[in-house]
Amino acid sequence: MSLKRILLPVAIYCLSTGTLLAEGWIRVNQLGYIPNTPKVAVMISDEAVSPESFQVKASGSGEVVFSGTPRIEDGSVWGMKTAFRLSFSEVTQPGNYFIESSEFRSPEFRIGYDVYEGAADFLLNYMRQQRCGYNPFLKDSCHVHDGTIVDHPEKSGEYIDVHGGWHDASDYLQYTNTSANAVFQMLFAYEKNPGVFKDVYDANGHKGPNGRPDVLDETVWGLEWLMRMNPAPGEMYNQIADDRDHAGYRLPNMDSVDYDVPIGRPVYYVTGKRQGLGPHLNRTTGVASTAGKFASAFALAAKVFKEEHPGWAAEMLQKAKEALSFGEQFPGAVQTACYVSPYFYEEQNYVDDMELGASALAFAENDSLEKWLEVGDFWGEVEPVTPWIEFHGARHYQFYPFVNVGHYMMASQGNEHLQKKYTDFMRKGLLALEKEAASDPFRIGIPFIWCSNNLVTAALTQARLYHEVSGDQQFLEMEAALRDWLFGCNPWGTAMICEFPGVADAPTQPHSAFPLLLQENTVGGLVDGPVYKTIFEGLRGVGLLEEDEYAPFQNGKAVYHDDIGDYSTNEPTMDGTASLVYYLSSMETYNTPELDRDSQGAVVRLDATQPLVYLVFPADEYFEGASHILGVLEQRDVKGSFFLTGNCLKKPGNSEVIARIIGSNHYLGPHSNDHLLYADWEKRDSLLVSYEQFKNDLEENLKAIEEKGVSRKVVRWFMPPYEWYNRDIVAWSRNYGMQVVSFTPGIGTNADYTTPDMPNYKSSRELLERLWSFEEENGLNGTLLLMHPGVHVDREDKFYNYIGDIIDELRSRGYRFEKL
Repeated sequence: MSLKRILLPVAIYCLSTGTLLAEGWIRVNQLGYIPNTPKVAVMISDEAVSPESFQVKASGSGEVVFSGTPRIEDGSVWGMKTAFRLSFSEVTQPGNYFIESSEFRSPEFRIGYDVYEGAADFLLNYMRQQRCGYNPFLKDSCHVHDGTIVDHPEKSGEYIDVHGGWHDASDYLQYTNTSANAVFQMLFAYEKNPGVFKDVYDANGHKGPNGRPDVLDETVWGLEWLMRMNPAPGEMYNQIADDRDHAGYRLPNMDSVDYDVPIGRPVYYVTGKRQGLGPHLNRTTGVASTAGKFASAFALAAKVFKEEHPGWAAEMLQKAKEALSFGEQFPGAVQTACYVSPYFYEEQNYVDDMELGASALAFAENDSLEKWLEVGDFWGEVEPVTPWIEFHGARHYQFYPFVNVGHYMMASQGNEHLQKKYTDFMRKGLLALEKEAASDPFRIGIPFIWCSNNLVTAALTQARLYHEVSGDQQFLEMEAALRDWLFGCNPWGTAMICEFPGVADAPTQPHSAFPLLLQENTVGGLVDGPVYKTIFEGLRGVGLLEEDEYAPFQNGKAVYHDDIGDYSTNEPTMDGTASLVYYLSSMETYNTPELDRDSQGAVVRLDATQPLVYLVFPADEYFEGASHILGVLEQRDVKGSFFLTGNCLKKPGNSEVIARIIGSNHYLGPHSNDHLLYADWEKRDSLLVSYEQFKNDLEENLKAIEEKGVSRKVVRWFMPPYEWYNRDIVAWSRNYGMQVVSFTPGIGTNADYTTPDMPNYKSSRELLERLWSFEEENGLNGTLLLMHPGVHVDREDKFYNYIGDIIDELRSRGYRFEKL
């Protein structure tokens, strides 16, 4: 038994006699909690205990920072005499803590804004380890001769080059359905939260940056394989190898399984009909499930890589359209093929895949938005709720993917009717999960079938996306419970991601050849997760290789073992891991003041816990008020942040003022060189510049700043011209080493450029009234307060003349000022 788990259970002893009275455990999210999110620990005991209170204590000092009343729950579902929920959401101060109640003590945990920092990138360790072809973990190649076409009416027996991609799990099969979903999920994570992903590895998976975020390197690896698996319109391949692969523990670069084909492994053609080379056939009914997954991955990739690789992106966009058309011709679901035994992925639904493909095309091809939304709606309304949620169960991979991101994409593209319809669909599914969770002390409403952690991830994704698109907070506590489950707030007190840093307990013996043969963990892999006890007891060929460390917790409805021998609960999966990347990336930006971003990914507010205001001054051709602003800032000892275009920096009459900005140690950052409009005013997703134009424009701006004596190394914040940008601009800026920043929405002072002839004109009095109203309703902690240091001559009412009054009033209200 490993020492880490000996330390976790806590027993109550009678001090006078040493008699063991009871054992109990307080389960927490061992990674930690974001300050302003729900926080609930769960206490379980194998004896009847009746705690009247619990205390949250500061680590080190033991000071009680919060005392609460436990809520009684039914512990019998997990084989416990008693269970309690311990809510401590009121504790928001960052720090290290533990919980005590009835002499039971939790592991230590942290509250902080950065507890999930690096979490999404950490999962990519497993994706790199799963690479087929060249494997950076092994520094060797495998399956380079794949493969031989099977089940094709004309090409069976021919060679097809389909090297690359990822192994599906601890076996070395490769499936289009799981790989396409993995590609889509990682692209979706990047598209939603581009700022969290780092560039630490190169395209081959070795240490060393290559100018592209690692998550995109991984998607490219998968996309190249998917394109080989879809070489022509109507020609798709669904899997490489079959269950003959299940021939014992071996490393992929030493795979000696004989599939009785001329070269490599068998590559199964998508026939749209029942399929199998041996005595067992699957129940395939069409091609649409695979075709839809191809379409969704290619369409989103076309959007993400449009500027970096326009030719490749155009090819993928065309393949996405062809794939969707192929699915329309042959509706139905593709299942994986088996050979030795009747075990296969039993996918049954396909309308979700077609909806996702169409909605991704709407996202990628804005000019045809309405057309693709109409197609997506045709398929999407057939299945309002993903069936495993509605039925609270499924056969193996019967309803896949486990979450329908298509509902979110249909709801978030500007059509009010579709937004309401698909938001309601998402809510209906969450209500079903909430109902199932109500009787569970851990508030987990998913069925414990195989890959239950994938279902947890799916529920988390739907809850987060629903909250984003609706603003409804009803499911935040359930979302927190699902999140906490993956990080230790479960009966076994373990996180479910191998070697996840910052947790007290995580899988060390996953079902894989790597720990058995190399003594190396599958780092970053999300394991399958608990299964119903009845499922586990009915399995063949499963046997624990070590004493069960979690034996006291195996008497409830589900079991989990951190043991190489348990292929049902402790096997990492490639698609499950990839699907978690989005959610963890959203946690890196969710409610984090240092990274409080708008919908396009720009930073619009900094630390909301501190009474700091950041005065920002962007300028292009108008700069007449800058000298006055600098004088006021100097008089009041305030530092500001100036964003100046190349036009402004190069204008001879501005040299003296710019020298004062630099000499007074204010921040000086780029605002573009020529003050170009980067994105369409009406269709924000539509770019008005190419990547090369953008890069050249920003480069010229930075050169002009350097010529003024400011090192590029200290220039990290970029305010785009007109404070108007989209996700592409944010992503391009990050690739160029810049963080996009803009004004905090709602303050309104950015309208100080308006002139009396404009319909949106705002006088200085109106701007002041809006500023003070915003402050009274929302506070100004961490806000970026924008003021133009020059405006058109037609505006005689210069708002910058009020800067001194604004500073004085904000100071009287307790605010301080800092530069970026």
